[in-house]
Amino acid sequence: MAGSGISRREVLAGIAAGTAAGMFGSLSSAKAAVSEMVWATWDSNGHPEYIAAFEAQTGVKVKLSYLSSEDAQFAALKTGTASDWDMINPSLNGSWRYIKAGLLEEIDMAKIPNAAKMYDVFKTTPKVLDASGKQFAVPYLWGLNPIVYRKDKFESEPDYTTLFNEKYKGQLAMRDYALESIAIAGLVAGVPRDKVFLMETKELAEAKKLLVAQKPLLRTYWQTIGDLTNLFATGEVSCAFSWRVPYDTLKDKLAMGMAKPKAGIMGWCDCFAMPATLSAEKSEIGYKFIDYLLGAEFATQIAKIGNYATTSSIIRDELSKEQQEAIFVDDMEVMKSFMWPVAPENYSEWLKIWNEVKAS
Repeated sequence: MAGSGISRREVLAGIAAGTAAGMFGSLSSAKAAVSEMVWATWDSNGHPEYIAAFEAQTGVKVKLSYLSSEDAQFAALKTGTASDWDMINPSLNGSWRYIKAGLLEEIDMAKIPNAAKMYDVFKTTPKVLDASGKQFAVPYLWGLNPIVYRKDKFESEPDYTTLFNEKYKGQLAMRDYALESIAIAGLVAGVPRDKVFLMETKELAEAKKLLVAQKPLLRTYWQTIGDLTNLFATGEVSCAFSWRVPYDTLKDKLAMGMAKPKAGIMGWCDCFAMPATLSAEKSEIGYKFIDYLLGAEFATQIAKIGNYATTSSIIRDELSKEQQEAIFVDDMEVMKSFMWPVAPENYSEWLKIWNEVKAS
């Protein structure tokens, strides 16, 4: 995968080495009690190389369990079918569902030293708190979700309307996720961007009509970003609402483009959380792991390989201007142009519509 060219030696010299002993020195007793932790996360966040340093320093194996959708993650936790998960990955704007359902362990931020280096916008967000102000999740990774496309297949840069254009039948893909897909249909239907995550029954019905008409045009509803990347690589898909992974992976081999629709760029932020049923021994490892996710080693690896930024400023000043631009930390004002997907109170209605669309 093409990266941002960040030199681990340049960025981490004197940083990771100087903090490793302090971060992991207290793990000797926990190490004997816990040999493995299961992390439910996205395949773009959980590359084995991203967590290799944590495993080497702690002796704890992090077993990766890749998610297909946030809705599936929430349902698995709520029904108890994911009892082996020790660490999970709710979105910033979807965390309220988990908190309201009592599915998460309260977070003691004093146990996470690297949290002090988080950008204020993430450190002070109320979206990970319950009504009494207790915290249950920690934002750790963020970015934008663009339209990825083949430049050699399009005369101009696509926008959201392109994903509903019969001219490209069989070449299009949408994510199998009710929140973003229905919101995109709402934007195409003319719902203002500041209202699109607040759509009521009438507006949702218009979005549903568009999505039902779109379904025969799609090559697939993608679930994992690896699958979508393969479809781009084989020429089966030429335009999709996506994460940036296919662009970064294939841009040196194919004429890939990454469009940021003027109607609104979908921003995202992933959080770390622990199930409410987690044992005290595993919670101790969980705290060390989130501190690692906010630390220099993880930030460097995921910036270099995935072109993603963590919510911590720990390596920002070590990066060149070009490297900062690649992961959108050169100007933090960019986040003001993002649309942050928010699961609304009537989200059960959204899910019902999405299931009806896919069954149509």
